[in-house]
Amino acid sequence: MNDASAVNRRSLLFGAAAATGALAAGTGTAYAEPAVAAPAGATIRPNDPRYPELTTGNNQRFVAKPDYIRMIKSTEDAERAVRDAVRAGKRVSIRGGGHCFSDFVCNPEVEVGLDVSEMTGVYYDSARRAFAVESGARLINVYEALFKGWNVTIPGGICYSVGIAGHIAGGGYGLLSRAHGLTVDHLYAVEVVVVENGGRVRTVVATREANDPHRDLWWAHTGGGGGNFGVVTRYWFRSPGATGTNPSDQLISPPSKVLVSAIEFPWDELDEREFHRLLKNFGAWHERNAGRNSPATSLSSLFNVSSKAHGGLGMFTQVDAGAPGARKLLDDYIAAITEGVSVTPQAATRSMGEIGAMPGFEAPRELPWLQATRMVGTNNPTITNPSSRGGHKSAYMLKNFTDAQIAALYKHMTRPDFQNPDTMLVLFSFGGKVNAVGPNATANAQRSSIFKMCFQTFWEKPEQDEFYLGWLRELYGEFFAATGGVPVPGTTADGCYINYPDNDVASASYNRSGVPWSTLYYKDNYPRLQRVKRRYDPTNYFRHALSIQPV
Repeated sequence: MNDASAVNRRSLLFGAAAATGALAAGTGTAYAEPAVAAPAGATIRPNDPRYPELTTGNNQRFVAKPDYIRMIKSTEDAERAVRDAVRAGKRVSIRGGGHCFSDFVCNPEVEVGLDVSEMTGVYYDSARRAFAVESGARLINVYEALFKGWNVTIPGGICYSVGIAGHIAGGGYGLLSRAHGLTVDHLYAVEVVVVENGGRVRTVVATREANDPHRDLWWAHTGGGGGNFGVVTRYWFRSPGATGTNPSDQLISPPSKVLVSAIEFPWDELDEREFHRLLKNFGAWHERNAGRNSPATSLSSLFNVSSKAHGGLGMFTQVDAGAPGARKLLDDYIAAITEGVSVTPQAATRSMGEIGAMPGFEAPRELPWLQATRMVGTNNPTITNPSSRGGHKSAYMLKNFTDAQIAALYKHMTRPDFQNPDTMLVLFSFGGKVNAVGPNATANAQRSSIFKMCFQTFWEKPEQDEFYLGWLRELYGEFFAATGGVPVPGTTADGCYINYPDNDVASASYNRSGVPWSTLYYKDNYPRLQRVKRRYDPTNYFRHALSIQPV
């Protein structure tokens, strides 16, 4: 079933079938062929009242001024929109969820914006024996549809409004990744509108099947990053090793219930010694439990190391309540983090970095999985504030923090002249089943790390850009001073995460390591990504500040 036109026709049916009840959840019944083709999406120009909303995204530092924006409603629609832009010689960018941290989508060079956010279908494709998700779907909608229809899910991120297209292409992860790997470890196929030599536009469906002539294009979308190869219009998910024809057996099932803990460590009870010990404890636990066969893969934690201006450090932890000894595992984890620290954990009555306040969870509580997912996913006012400006930097860690790194973090988080509470280093549990996959099996090469980090700060006014970006650059540069200001792979760190893009790593002013940005993000997988780029986007039509360069 690699015929693109047949697949494209099938993709149009989600809305009509949902309205008529043509697909019963869990049955695998195919949708009926539509009576009429789906309409083309709107074309939005600068005089349209919708234009300002669609020319910027999650980070208000970046604004585009395209000639027009095309709203995409189907794969055929995407083909038409790309073909029109190619014929007119227009530079394009692709927008899904609008959560890009850098200027890949919204920048002054964009002449045409291609917006797939109206393609939101989620359904079971019995022909492919996989779950189809259109590229404009948001994570919370994907979780709800998969869970309610078939009791399955993907191990994706916590923020409800992230778009699926970029999340998957960059190797998305979440609270279930230690137990089930990355989202891309469950990716079966991808549908992409590409531009070949001579401006020829066509749609390619690429699968992970060994004999698929387009398998390399599938591979490139397992961590190669968004906006590199074409317009993604649809993904299909099926877990490796899935058998039979029952849809509920084709993807992982989430926990029925989870144990949730949310605690805060007040800054007024912390001195540098105790701050140092807390972070060392976090790193040490993850060093001990990063293995693919760790008995603690059912536990995942976010430790938000906020600036002193915020008032506290927040830690959110989730455990599969059905895992053997789940409560003991959670209690032992919190005991390990607080060992040798005199500060008393308190209720999280104020936001914890990316997660909102969660009072009442200082003693762990058991919740249905989807309820917990909604609560965490929709309760993150900092990251989803539509009016904020932000700076973001990332790193994968292979080992515990060095003393110098913690000293740099403490220095900058307690600077007397820095009074921004919306500032944090987010530490994400990693390892476990993420590390069960080889570094070359997918484009996501970081398969040995123990936790992931995101340095970030948010502010409101353009005139504050210089101060806050300067603060962030100084912190990051000092944190990785031993390796030239960036997390060089193979040291105590393992490079950066492309879904937290940072244009600074391509600048010799901030990256003094001599290691190119492409190695920081892709390690040894970059040459193969370049070959895929040369085959499917030979004219480098789809490009941005950190895009794959064809060879």
